[in-house]
Amino acid sequence: MKRVYGRAAKVVGTIRVRLALTLALALLPVLAIGVGQSYLAFRSEGDARRQSLELAAGHSAATARARIEAAGVLLQTLGPGSVGLECARRLDAVKSRLPGYANLIRFDAYGRVACAAGTTPRDPERAQRPWFLDLAAGAHLAVAPAPGAVYAGEPSVLTAVRAEDGAGVFDGAMAAVLTLSSLKPQTANRFLPDGAEIGLADARGNVFSATAPQAFGPASAHLREEAEAGQKTILWSGKDAQGRRRLFSAAPLVEDDVFVVLSAPAPGLLSWANLSPISRMLPPLLAFGLALAGVLWATERAVIRWIVYLRRVAAIYAKGRFTVRPLQAERAPPEIRELAETLDQMAAGIVTRDASLRDSLAEKDSLMREIHHRVKNNLQIITSLLNMQQRALTDPAARTAMNDTRQRITALAQIYRALYQGPDLKRVDLRPFLEELTALLLAGDVNGQGSVRTEVHADPLVIDPDRLAPLALFAVEAITNAQKHALSERGGVLTVDFFVRGEEAELAIGDDGPGAPAGPGEGVGRTLMTAFARQLRGQVKFDASPMGGLLVRLVFPTPQALPPPQHQAGT
Repeated sequence: MKRVYGRAAKVVGTIRVRLALTLALALLPVLAIGVGQSYLAFRSEGDARRQSLELAAGHSAATARARIEAAGVLLQTLGPGSVGLECARRLDAVKSRLPGYANLIRFDAYGRVACAAGTTPRDPERAQRPWFLDLAAGAHLAVAPAPGAVYAGEPSVLTAVRAEDGAGVFDGAMAAVLTLSSLKPQTANRFLPDGAEIGLADARGNVFSATAPQAFGPASAHLREEAEAGQKTILWSGKDAQGRRRLFSAAPLVEDDVFVVLSAPAPGLLSWANLSPISRMLPPLLAFGLALAGVLWATERAVIRWIVYLRRVAAIYAKGRFTVRPLQAERAPPEIRELAETLDQMAAGIVTRDASLRDSLAEKDSLMREIHHRVKNNLQIITSLLNMQQRALTDPAARTAMNDTRQRITALAQIYRALYQGPDLKRVDLRPFLEELTALLLAGDVNGQGSVRTEVHADPLVIDPDRLAPLALFAVEAITNAQKHALSERGGVLTVDFFVRGEEAELAIGDDGPGAPAGPGEGVGRTLMTAFARQLRGQVKFDASPMGGLLVRLVFPTPQALPPPQHQAGT
């Protein structure tokens, strides 16, 4: 039953693990479909985001070109040659009506400000600026992505028209300033994240003007080649000045020499581009987790807890308490009820079998006790017959031989008596056996004349009949020898001692007689004692007794230690 309980515990753990794995595998396709859909949606949104960046860059470049062209027409309309008291007022009125222009300025032939719609910072090197030199050299229109200190508010781009006097000599320029912020695309588009910045780069990819310089890093070194190859917008990814990952999109602004560059944050751990696929994956993940938890909970309530209950019942059965019945399993599912009924029937079968085995064992014990009793009675009958025959003999030697035989048979009968009267049919307690055997041998000595006092000491030991028989017969020979040679005429003291010293045991029988300096004579007694010692794998020693007589010692290996016998119920 203990083995059944251990198996039940292992079965419960195995069922839980296999059930969890089975449910996980069953729900795995749902999770895989959700993850796949989320991945496709993420790829789609990423493509749309890149397209949005490209469109935004192209839109910014188109807006800048349109305003530059409009600025050229406006400047020509204003009349670059007109400079007067109303110049500043007229330019300010035009700037206030047209959005996107930060300033309108009239420069003279030396690059000095003749009049302007707004405050213009002083620039001593303006006459040496490339755009100013181009106009002085005869160019009609010049665009300066780096106009110098023309507008102090924020990064800007300048468009200038050549001014001439009546003789066609260069007389300065009429310029319009457009801020980069006015070219920045709107971020209302959901594919365009917050933090998008705009800048201007040259054909070598160097960003020289930007709304947020830290949002730009080394641009693509092949802007001119890619633009000349027919690409209207160029898209790449890289790191900004602060080492952050960003996406860049560029579009040509001025004859593939100046590019509008748009910078947007790349998808990060907490960015919307990652939150979007995560949010798409959350429903299938949540559904997977809820379904798994729900099925596990239902299984725990419907199956596992009942198996645990049956395991507890099996543990009680393992302790030998088969009267407990699994009554709570009546509320369990049909399969569990059937298992509980099977377990109950098994327990009932074990109880019936145990009762039958106990009855059979009790009957067997009774038969064995009866057999031992009858053998003992038969041996006693033989002893009585020998006793009668001994009395009829007149020869002393014959009487002595008959007496020795009778005492040996008495020892064997005492063994059977100890077996059927004792609590265990297979073991005998050695201490009371030696006491009774010594008393019987002394009481049956018909030739003894003196009074004999016995002293019996035995360490506790439970021994089996196979070892008890040679030990008892050895004791008979030693006690008989003491009676004949030391105690028969004058009486005396007879000691019977049994010691257990670890792996060795010793039976010592001594007397206070005259002793035998040369040892006992060669005869049947000594031959039998040597034979009995060999049966016990021991040896016989003849020593002088502390009382002055002879001490016969039998030293042999200690029999295997057995627990003390217990009375069996019903016996």
